[in-house]
Amino acid sequence: MATKKDTDKDAKGKDAKGKDGKDTKVVASATGDAPIVITEELQEELDALTGAQRAAVLMLLLGEQQAAEIIRFLNPKEVQSLGGAMVSVADLSQEAVNIVLDEFVATLKKQTSLGLGTGDYVEKVMKRALGDDKASSVLSRIMPGQGSKGLEILKWMDARSIADMIRNEHPQVTAIILSVLEYDVAADVLNFLSPESRPEILQRIASLETVQPSAMEELESIMKKQFASNSSAKSSSFGGVKAAAKIMNFVKVDLESSIMGGLSQLDPELMMKIQDNMFTFENLVGVDNRGIQVLMRNVEPDMLMTALKGAPEFVKEKFFGNMSARARVMFIDEMEGKGPLRITDVEDAQKTIMRLARKLSDAGELVLAGRGDDFV
Repeated sequence: MATKKDTDKDAKGKDAKGKDGKDTKVVASATGDAPIVITEELQEELDALTGAQRAAVLMLLLGEQQAAEIIRFLNPKEVQSLGGAMVSVADLSQEAVNIVLDEFVATLKKQTSLGLGTGDYVEKVMKRALGDDKASSVLSRIMPGQGSKGLEILKWMDARSIADMIRNEHPQVTAIILSVLEYDVAADVLNFLSPESRPEILQRIASLETVQPSAMEELESIMKKQFASNSSAKSSSFGGVKAAAKIMNFVKVDLESSIMGGLSQLDPELMMKIQDNMFTFENLVGVDNRGIQVLMRNVEPDMLMTALKGAPEFVKEKFFGNMSARARVMFIDEMEGKGPLRITDVEDAQKTIMRLARKLSDAGELVLAGRGDDFV
């Protein structure tokens, strides 16, 4: 906090009682105004602020150009969160603003009162940073009455909204749309669609390679029911087995079993190709040591021995490194004592462990690299 000079120095941090007998705290104002009295109500207002709302106050202080430069570095989810927060702090009391960002109060008063004109300010910042199309979609999520347009805008919508918009479309249209999205978002959208439609949609995603201009034009025409857009004259690359596999990596284990089971009836060979491109036993190398230890506590030693018997050395070392010296020697001796094992037995053990790893990941007990988890 900035402090006041001279006679106001003693005001900072001084505890007192308000007229109503409630606890208060007096702090100096960074603007040079009278000291701020923090009442219980003001403290509650401050405590209720989220991290996004605190960041939003700073964004509103910076000005359009500077704020736009920051927004360029954010992903769609972060932009939606920050944009909503910028609108939500419009009624934040001036006292709370002074306390949250004491050193920026002077700039705040030059830019906006966080009340009048905030909507226009947010709209200008979003359009400067994202362009008219993307900004329009984000604004439609955080400010009533704003429109959205363009197939690309789907990337900036939440999963449930996308699912509601496309649930009655042809499976091929749905497959193309899901191929446009980030894999984790596509997985969430798939979760909101009807169970009976999921296997066919995944099949179509896996079968996609390119989408010709005529097909894209037809798709754009369909999407105009929701928003206007511009078509491209170039063929577009979408989908494929790897894309389908990456989407399935983000699907919950129970849902995966249902979808893959349905797909196996539609196209067993394609189902196997997708499965082969999903998380493999070797991907466990990307799990941190704590996660490996959690996994080992949940796997029968005999199954782990079988799985590691046919694993590359770097995978074995990942597990061995999380054992005590004595346990490691005993484990290796017993594993080598098993003798030759059938490849199918090794693969079955590895698949069983991977399914368990994904369940533990779903439960938040370990992190599988590539499933989109963010940590601080």
